[in-house]
Amino acid sequence: MCLIIVVFNVRICRFTEVSLSLRHKYKILMETSVLLEILRDQREELDSLRSQCFCKRKEEDMVKLESKKAQVVIGVRRSGKSTLCFNVLNKAQVKFAYVNFDDERLVRLSADDLNDVLKCLYQIYGDFTHLFLDEAQNVEGWHLFVNRLLRQRMHVLVTGSNAKLLSGELVTHLTGRYEQIELYPFSFSEYCLCKGMDVCSNTTKAEAFRRTAFDEYLKQGGFPELLCKKNKVRYVAALVDSILKRDIEQRYKIRYTRAFEQLSNHLLNIVPAPVVASDLADLFGFKSHHTVNNYINFLKQAYILSGVQRYSAKSKRRIRDEKIYPIDVAFMDARADAFAGDNLGWRLETLVYIELQRRNRPQGRDIYYYKNTNNYEADFVVCKGNVVEEIYQVCYDLSHEKTRRREFRGMLVASKETRCDNLFLITDFQREEVEIEGKKINIIPAYEWLLR
Repeated sequence: MCLIIVVFNVRICRFTEVSLSLRHKYKILMETSVLLEILRDQREELDSLRSQCFCKRKEEDMVKLESKKAQVVIGVRRSGKSTLCFNVLNKAQVKFAYVNFDDERLVRLSADDLNDVLKCLYQIYGDFTHLFLDEAQNVEGWHLFVNRLLRQRMHVLVTGSNAKLLSGELVTHLTGRYEQIELYPFSFSEYCLCKGMDVCSNTTKAEAFRRTAFDEYLKQGGFPELLCKKNKVRYVAALVDSILKRDIEQRYKIRYTRAFEQLSNHLLNIVPAPVVASDLADLFGFKSHHTVNNYINFLKQAYILSGVQRYSAKSKRRIRDEKIYPIDVAFMDARADAFAGDNLGWRLETLVYIELQRRNRPQGRDIYYYKNTNNYEADFVVCKGNVVEEIYQVCYDLSHEKTRRREFRGMLVASKETRCDNLFLITDFQREEVEIEGKKINIIPAYEWLLR
């Protein structure tokens, strides 16, 4: 009797194992079927772009399709990263496959699933030489997958909306195997090109049109989709909300989300501004200024904010006295409860800062602001190593003599201390060259300087 029971139990166990095995295989088949459907949908979306004409971004020339290194395009959401990569691949007519990890249907993917994704892509696209991974940071451990593909000589393009994409484990596993390309929303030059404007002619008509376009750009900002959106406030508010909730609160497991969002919106209301973490901690009731610093770092990593350090030979002062800017002027007021006026001076200062970042960071130059112990200020100094190459002052309206003297004095003091004589004052419409104390100051209208 005991023997019979044992045999019966063994049969039950074997039957159960077979049943579970079949169920597991069925689950895999079902998941593969769903994955194929999702990736086919994404290919249809991609194919629909082929008939469209897109503005050429200067960063396209930085993408090296035949490089053995991963090409990583990083920047704020909706700045045009995916379109840039598609444009480069499509123009080159290379065989490439595409997967967008910002699809809610792929939210549960892990690194273990990426090989199944690769199999499905081969089924859909056939053989391909280039792989385009959109918003890769949504899959934990994706860098290990990319590392393996690079070893197999696959050419890989990656986009991401979080600076953490290039930190931590990624740097460890892809050291020396990636090239970073930072992308911002449209520059004024790109904005004009998208509107079909003449950016070269010196006629009165062409210059007047450029000036009108600049006034629009100063208030609207450079997010590409804003060119065709009627309700711009709703678009920007939804974008900010998505970044705060998806890219920061979920990723970093923020517990006090309401306080974090209040702090974030407060900072966007007051930028550009210096950051005093202890004051912000008191204002919002945080127990420690370290919490404030962490939150600000999260906002910078998600490319909502950008930080500028104070020019100083002392590292301690550079770290402590930081000034923050929004990544685009659209973030300054196109939000619910923004409670912001025109703030044309602050908006112009922000545009100049972002343009300086575009022009100088790829060349290995750094941007600082200058302020001495007597509170004389220059908005930006551009450095190559420890050498200051350019000094910029930004003032929307120079018509008041007191304002004019203050701006000139700040530049001259900065020039003397840094031994830099390349002095530029960016303003709304004035154009002249003045000489003070033996130093030449070039006063340039913003719409002209932005197109240089």
